[in-house]
Amino acid sequence: MGVRGRATLAVIVIIISLFSLWLYGGLDHYWENCRKDSITEEHSTSLYGSNTWSEDNPPPLEVCPGQKFQFAYLLMHLQAAPVSTNDVLLKPYLASWDELIKFMETLGPMVGIISQEIETKTSIIRKLAKKEEEENNPQGRNASASHGAYVSVRSMIVAELERGFVNFDRLTESGCRTLLRLHRALLWLQLFLHSLADKKKEMMEHSPSELCREAYRLTLAQHHSWWVKKAAELAFVAMPERRFFYKLMCVRTQAEASALLNRVVKAIQIVYDRTQVALVEYDMLALP
Repeated sequence: MGVRGRATLAVIVIIISLFSLWLYGGLDHYWENCRKDSITEEHSTSLYGSNTWSEDNPPPLEVCPGQKFQFAYLLMHLQAAPVSTNDVLLKPYLASWDELIKFMETLGPMVGIISQEIETKTSIIRKLAKKEEEENNPQGRNASASHGAYVSVRSMIVAELERGFVNFDRLTESGCRTLLRLHRALLWLQLFLHSLADKKKEMMEHSPSELCREAYRLTLAQHHSWWVKKAAELAFVAMPERRFFYKLMCVRTQAEASALLNRVVKAIQIVYDRTQVALVEYDMLALP
């Protein structure tokens, strides 16, 4: 099934899902159940405790109890990804995406459709890396983690260009083309998280659904067909309110949420910028 076919199916599934939620008491009831499953409703602890803090002197993130997605793990992987002066390690990069996928899954089944597509992309790169490792090390001996085509963004680009894996005229499942798709999606999520972190009154008046839709319009929508755009916009309709994100972050106020989110956004920016430079340097942005 092609992209248009999957998008059409997604639209149908989303509409049916929304209608079902309304029949069973509305979306508020659905999100209330989600919160009970993943987060303690009454006494949510704050990552910041009672100590004084500021955005210039942030405390270390701790694991937020009782939930699958952890901002602490996301930040840890993002900070481990940059290497040398201009490269990005693929292992922590993909681990960052594992956490971002969990983040999207907490936002409900509609956004979960998007996360499934992204997970497919991360699997492609991991399979390519595993295949190369098996070919170069058939005996299964412990190989150095610092060598190989799929160690970093730049090593992957150079290796796939040398091996003729990259095609600028037709679609292929090369690591470079797959990375470009992930790269675009990362910009969307970064802009969404940045919008959630914005404490200005005019931004606070917008719901997370509106912020996510606008972030999508400015980023991923530029590369999607009409059908895919409509499916994505419908997915954002059922996104939970801001209060849900506070609980997801284990914070109580917008100030605390902003401090946490800004740290994640800055870490994403470093990874994104390094990846962008590498993609531009090798003309990877032109991949179909």
